[in-house]
Amino acid sequence: MTAWTLSPDRCFHPDPARRTIARRLYAEVQHLPLICPHGHVDPALLADPQAGFGSPTDLLIIPDHYVFRMLYSQGVPLEELGIPSRDGTAVEADHRAIWQRFADYFHLFRGTPTGQWLAAELIELFGVTERLDSDTAAWIYDRIAARMAEPAFRPRALFDRFRIEVLCTTDAATDDLAHHRALRAAGETRIRPTFRPDAVVNLQTPNWRDQIDALAQVAGMAIDDYTGFIRALEQRRQIFRQLGATATDHAALTPYTARLSDAEAQAIFARALAGAASAADAAAFTGHMLMEMARMSVEDGLVMQLHVGSLRNHNDAVFARFGADKGADIPVATEWTRNLRPLLNAYGSDPRFRLILFTLDESSYSRELAPLAGHYPAVLLGPPWWFFDSVNGMRRYFERVVETAGIYNTAGFNDDTRAFPSIPARHDIWRRVACDWLAGMVAEHLLDEDEAHEMAIECAVGLARRAYRL
Repeated sequence: MTAWTLSPDRCFHPDPARRTIARRLYAEVQHLPLICPHGHVDPALLADPQAGFGSPTDLLIIPDHYVFRMLYSQGVPLEELGIPSRDGTAVEADHRAIWQRFADYFHLFRGTPTGQWLAAELIELFGVTERLDSDTAAWIYDRIAARMAEPAFRPRALFDRFRIEVLCTTDAATDDLAHHRALRAAGETRIRPTFRPDAVVNLQTPNWRDQIDALAQVAGMAIDDYTGFIRALEQRRQIFRQLGATATDHAALTPYTARLSDAEAQAIFARALAGAASAADAAAFTGHMLMEMARMSVEDGLVMQLHVGSLRNHNDAVFARFGADKGADIPVATEWTRNLRPLLNAYGSDPRFRLILFTLDESSYSRELAPLAGHYPAVLLGPPWWFFDSVNGMRRYFERVVETAGIYNTAGFNDDTRAFPSIPARHDIWRRVACDWLAGMVAEHLLDEDEAHEMAIECAVGLARRAYRL
């Protein structure tokens, strides 16, 4: 049987001249450190040097919605994949059985970015030499489990092995940040929190009032009105900054922004506290709070990230049984030019402000986002996000954005992952695609090769370092 391997020329163009240039560019960036300024790795994994990942199923299936959404789309119930239920009712607990189901359906990932990440993890990290399928499932499970039992495969050891220069987690405004405090107390400054206030800003959060009570508790102050709410958010931002945070993160269905008067904001917040806020109230309040978060970023220097265009929890039955982030978030068309205008007119030219924009509507890349980033000093474009964190998604991004905005108005790459062992694979694909795109520019005599080398390094590390003030 032929050994399962990865081609050293993956992601490179088949034209020999272009491929040769891409190889030279990639050699310059292949071993550079990883800058991970936005993601969803649980800081608890890294706070305890002795912590482990659990089973191979815990590591590669249960936390990764990229994996289980594909199996669900082919009729595999989430219960059979061990996804925890909201009410604690029984789901499959046999991790070997879950792994076997995963292996039975592994062919579904052919040609997808998830398949590319998983192959890299299995081959390069765990030394798997046979392709995962129904017949090899048990052997590969045992191989991974044995490696995971070794001290060299604990999360903190892999953190060093992956050459991670900085990793930013995503943490709720109500988080007590105990794990980050423990990391700082131990002298670990490479792992940083990111302030995410969505659950308290979105008045339609199912348990919004409970979230406000939690914010009041962690901030140590009463939140009886809008003024107290703003004061608590400002206090929490300062705590995050003290623990190394350099950024905030905000998710919204649309990038609508408009400032309310103090009286209007107070009235909407009062209705929300009384359980009487309408959908129109929620939309207006979110637009206002994006303005407020930009104002706070001007004052405290935290970089503002805005992720827009995902209709969350589209599948009502899945949300009711399993909760959020279960692979049922679907993109929507997005209008940026008018919606973001109030915020950018207020803060877009302020040298203290930085706004990184992410979208799930690729049609807005060249139509709106690249022109906005190509004008407003505060605006940078985030990398291809979520469904477009792929070889072809990255190629489309370069083709649609750079001619208008240039690479220096982009934020480089972040892996945006919950699946810790996939981080190197995701960065590697970005570096390969970037080098191949640059090689094409050189081959077409649109760039000199020395310029392409400088740009390859920027795409790998430089852009992200500057974008996030790291």
